[in-house]
Amino acid sequence: MNEVPTVTVYSFRLFDLDSESDHFSTFKAAREVIVERYRGQVLEGTAERVEVSALDSEGRYRRIATGWGELA
Repeated sequence: MNEVPTVTVYSFRLFDLDSESDHFSTFKAAREVIVERYRGQVLEGTAERVEVSALDSEGRYRRIATGWGELA
């Protein structure tokens, strides 16, 4: 049986120095990517397991809203 590799991704927030306020990400990413690349704060309650193949080349996960469920 072949297991599909998965990763846990999270939403996160970033502090913007220019506006001196927090901004929420428009995508999810793995904890390591959030902390190391974006210097963001992981939002713990937003965890979601997704297939590794659903991430882009930068390690970002963007859910595609279909309105009727998953794409076939």
